[in-house]
Amino acid sequence: MAEITFGKDFPFVQEGEIREFFVDRDDAEFVWHCDDEHREIEVIDGEGWQFQYENCLPYLLSPGMIFDVPQGEYHRLIKGYNNLTCKVIKKDG
Repeated sequence: MAEITFGKDFPFVQEGEIREFFVDRDDAEFVWHCDDEHREIEVIDGEGWQFQYENCLPYLLSPGMIFDVPQGEYHRLIKGYNNLTCKVIKKDG
């Protein structure tokens, strides 16, 4: 099982569709950004993490939750109490 790491500029590790965000990373690494692709996110594990779209209030993530991140829409994660594990699926359109 090979891990794909994205270097010091990314606060996560990805293996296939599974992405893990680390609670021990600096808050400054969880910046506002937008993605080049439309993605569907399924929360697998993690406590206290929040997700925020631009111009919206953040909401609490919980295991089993599924949500979309449209291409080009600014968003960010707000750290929780332990690592966050998600399934990230790239969508067409």
